[in-house]
Amino acid sequence: MSFEQSKWVWMNGKLINWSDATLHVSAHALHYGSGVFEGIRCYHTVAGPALFRLDAHLARFYASAAIHGIQIPYDPGLLEDAICETISRNGFESCYVRPICYYGSRALSVDPRACPVEVAVLAWPWAPYLGAEGLERGVRVTVSPWRKFESQALPTTAKACGQYVNSILAVREAVDRGYDEALLLDAAGNIAEGSGENLFVVKDGRLVTNDERSSILLGVTRDSVIELARTLGFRVDVGTIAIDDLHSADEAFFTGTAAEVTPIREVDGCQIGDGKRGPVTERIQRAFFTITEGGDAHFSHWLHAVSACSSPAAVNAVTPGIATGGERWS
Repeated sequence: MSFEQSKWVWMNGKLINWSDATLHVSAHALHYGSGVFEGIRCYHTVAGPALFRLDAHLARFYASAAIHGIQIPYDPGLLEDAICETISRNGFESCYVRPICYYGSRALSVDPRACPVEVAVLAWPWAPYLGAEGLERGVRVTVSPWRKFESQALPTTAKACGQYVNSILAVREAVDRGYDEALLLDAAGNIAEGSGENLFVVKDGRLVTNDERSSILLGVTRDSVIELARTLGFRVDVGTIAIDDLHSADEAFFTGTAAEVTPIREVDGCQIGDGKRGPVTERIQRAFFTITEGGDAHFSHWLHAVSACSSPAAVNAVTPGIATGGERWS
């Protein structure tokens, strides 16, 4: 991952130079993690750059904000245009996009409501999160000693900034022990998810993944793979996944915007299946990338062309803090 090619950021209603996209050291989000964000991939397709499931990602972005009591001061249509314009101005054919909404600088009471709501859109080139080699050979994972927080502690279905401290602890500990990624267990001792990915296991050609009852973030890529796998004729069940289920699986793989579809070849020294990318995983992976390349007309509605963006003037015309209906948020 590198920010060197990123020249423009959309921030509070206008495009600005990357170097100018700063916040004050007293920003509430810096101290308390009070913000929400999304991760979206833009792919190079046969028809030009296109965002994968932009509508679903923005729906989760607004839902996450609502759960945390944050009013995003721009409507989804304007943010769509802002995202497209950020990609276009940076000249990217493919990239990772990060919309973020957070409380800025005014006060440092734990209650953030005295602080202004800031919104930004970043974009930068980002290779597969667990490596291009991981997509082909699979990755080595370990069960983390850190548990995934449950919904009575923090809202697990929201993608919020501060919640990722849990993931940071887990992945650092895993990498320090020589693994590529961590698996976190839920409060009941079943598998929840990776530090930034959902999990699928494959047994006898049947896929199993878990849901919010296992304290997971409901991933957009997870949802896409469920639908894609069923379209390909695979049975997909949703339920709890025990550690023994993973150990005895024929195949296992992660899904996520950053990780895409990444096979798991080993967990804590236990080989999964043949210790390499299995045939079911490979078929789903190839079908997924055919979609993101624009090669599957059945799923073309999952792609939002960057060329569909409104004019730069329209994107930049909104005054920061003004919703499109003309209401100023407090």
